[in-house]
Amino acid sequence: MLRTALRNVLAHKARLLMTVLAVMLGVAFVAGTLVFTNTISDAYQKSSQKGYEGVDVAIAPDKKDDDATNPGDAPRLSQQLLDQAGKAAGAASAYGVVDGYSAVADKKGDLIGGGFSNRGGNYYPGPDGKDSRYTMTEGRAPKAIGEVALDSRTAERGHYKAGDSVRVSVDGPVRTEKVVGVFTTDDGNVAAGGTLALYDTATAQKLFGKPGQFDEIDVKAAAGTSQTTLKSAIDKILPEQAKATTGKKLAKDQAEAIEQGMSSMQTMMLVFAGIALFVGIFIIVNTFSMLVAQRTRELALMRAVGATRRQVTRSVLIEATIVGAIAAVVGLVAGIGIGAALRSVLNSTGANVPDGPLVVAPTTVLVSVLVGVVVTVLSAWLPGRRAAKIPPVAAMNSVHAAPTTRGLVVRNTIGAILAAGGIALVVAGAGMGGDGQGPMAFGAAVLVIGVFVLTPLLSRPLIAAASPVLRIFGMPGKLARQNAVRNPRRTAATASALMVGLTLITGMTVIAGSIQQAINKMAADGLRSDFVVSMGGGSARPLSPEVSKTLAKLPEVTSISPLRASPARIAGDSDSLTGVDPKAIRNLVNVDFTEGSFTALGGTKALIDDKIADDHGWKVGSTIPVTYEDGRKGRLTVGGVYEGNQMIRGVMVDSATVSPHMATVADFQVMLKAKGGATEANKDLLKKTLGENPAIKIQTKQDISDEIAMIFTLMLNMLYGLLAMAVIVAVLGVINTLAMSVFERSKEIGMLRAIGLDRRGIKRMVRLESLVISLFGGVLGLGLGLFFGWAAGELVATELPTYELVLPWGRMGLFLLMAALVGVIAALWPARRASKLNMLMAIKGE
Repeated sequence: MLRTALRNVLAHKARLLMTVLAVMLGVAFVAGTLVFTNTISDAYQKSSQKGYEGVDVAIAPDKKDDDATNPGDAPRLSQQLLDQAGKAAGAASAYGVVDGYSAVADKKGDLIGGGFSNRGGNYYPGPDGKDSRYTMTEGRAPKAIGEVALDSRTAERGHYKAGDSVRVSVDGPVRTEKVVGVFTTDDGNVAAGGTLALYDTATAQKLFGKPGQFDEIDVKAAAGTSQTTLKSAIDKILPEQAKATTGKKLAKDQAEAIEQGMSSMQTMMLVFAGIALFVGIFIIVNTFSMLVAQRTRELALMRAVGATRRQVTRSVLIEATIVGAIAAVVGLVAGIGIGAALRSVLNSTGANVPDGPLVVAPTTVLVSVLVGVVVTVLSAWLPGRRAAKIPPVAAMNSVHAAPTTRGLVVRNTIGAILAAGGIALVVAGAGMGGDGQGPMAFGAAVLVIGVFVLTPLLSRPLIAAASPVLRIFGMPGKLARQNAVRNPRRTAATASALMVGLTLITGMTVIAGSIQQAINKMAADGLRSDFVVSMGGGSARPLSPEVSKTLAKLPEVTSISPLRASPARIAGDSDSLTGVDPKAIRNLVNVDFTEGSFTALGGTKALIDDKIADDHGWKVGSTIPVTYEDGRKGRLTVGGVYEGNQMIRGVMVDSATVSPHMATVADFQVMLKAKGGATEANKDLLKKTLGENPAIKIQTKQDISDEIAMIFTLMLNMLYGLLAMAVIVAVLGVINTLAMSVFERSKEIGMLRAIGLDRRGIKRMVRLESLVISLFGGVLGLGLGLFFGWAAGELVATELPTYELVLPWGRMGLFLLMAALVGVIAALWPARRASKLNMLMAIKGE
């Protein structure tokens, strides 16, 4: 039986090629994902470990919110503690670390690093005048205010060298500093494409709002002293709300954090690899079903000369194992290439990955081979078992082919039950709010399986609906329709492969489009301001009050309010207060009040959103106990209750009330209205007034919507790219089915040629058959995608009140056109092959 299986593989190389390709693509996706994520994770971990090589024990704040005296307490580390740590038993040296945000502009004025990874720090020289964390390759370390050193990658990207002037921004206003040095570092942030600007310690502490204090103290052990011993000595001098951690523990925690962060990406990519493999299963089942059907007489003869059912099934499974193994090996090699390519693509986008080797772990090899073989063997088991059950005499007389009515009735009954149950679960999940994700996901899976089971039943009426159009093509069109419904199971498996991909693509498009419209509506309804000013790289970054003061002096600005957040305890719960200008805010935001109005805002009177009011049972006139950032206690009175949204919510108070309690007075946004509205001229004026600062964002309502839209578009395009693998596999499935169907019907095609159907007619028949099957899968995919998009949107609507279902008719038309294009492309080779059949040889052949 082994020799027979090998002979069959060699005899049907061309027919098995598509199966090999389908499995290979799925395995390549799996292997590529594992190689890529393992490589990135390993590179970051090694970079992180290298960064901790000079740290034996690190002292850091240990803020426990429940124990903190004040809501705004952010325990810092003093110079006194640093001196004590350096003199602790077993300590060789200690240095203080100051960290903050520092944006660096290139010589054209553009921000280097994108804003999210722009860091500033301090150069802390030891007794030898050097800081072991940084190696100066050019110039010297900064020693006074006005001086800065840049990491070598940032200097290279910005074309800076020692002696140049550079524009930087820490909290808004532009600072022009002199570059006095360029350094190299093992900092993982820099290795990943971020920027690092170093100042002398006193300047860094002043710039980042930490005079005389540090964010961390790193201690190096003396020779012969272990990290554990040093930690024990350090623990004895630690004040409250500070903790000591060994360098090994820090490196381990960092490695675990990186691994955990990469696992979500790995899981997402493996899900799409699983989808590609799931689609590939349809191809494998179709392939082996048709191969077995074409070899029924051969298998029957084997049964007649003594082969058992188990041996026949085993022969098919051995054949599948060989095919799966070949596909797995090729897929593994391709996956390694994909992993390397993904790293290059990631680097080309600016998200530079630390240098490191390509990691091909033993588990990657094992998983890839197992996935390829197991998926192929399981998919081939049913056709093999079905072939073994055919009685030898019936197989030799070819009376076995038509599926029984009873079999179809059972299949349709099971499919109807599954589909109905899936719909019920999805609808139930849609009505359960945030708790409905589990039931909805399970229901969606059951529904897809139910539709797949029902696809043979659905194929006849849906394909029949295309009859009027097919009649236009005459006899080829009529034959194409009949061929498409001749074997409903085969048509169903072929169409279902395309259905799965289009279901996901359509569903994601519906959700993304609806969310985007909700964001636009929210921005339009929630904001009345013309411009919103904030720091780049995240709206939570502190913005200097000087920004709002500078802008307020412009005669073109008619109304302006800085927004500042201060941590507080409100009725015992950790929360924050939002300080605003009570006179200006009513002109800058648009909220509906259920009680009170903006006129009540001021002094100790606050405005609260309806959610907070409902949670605490507060209304206008209620008294709110509050503990401010500095620990002082007070009471606020509810002056109004408004309907909160994603743009405006929380507790609003007068800035004059909250500012005296803030450790560092800073804004997170500035809202303003200008004469003439949100024009480009006004926007340019604001930019010029703020010194063309690349670190500051000046956005209109449309800019805010577009920024969010860009994130959704990027995510959607990434998902489209991942799902493209499933669509490619589906195309291979259509090609495979048609090619083998042509071989199976070669006698029939020869007869059609003999009675007058020319080669062009044969080609048209095969193309139309492919087109009909692909459009059938496309229609099913669009229908399921719309249903799932609606259901998922119901869950989103619970968190996004402005959410409304948006049907992307243009894109859906494009998807249907794509399905048609799949059919046309897939039919090219099978149609050409069919038209070239020698009619006499085809009629004569068995």
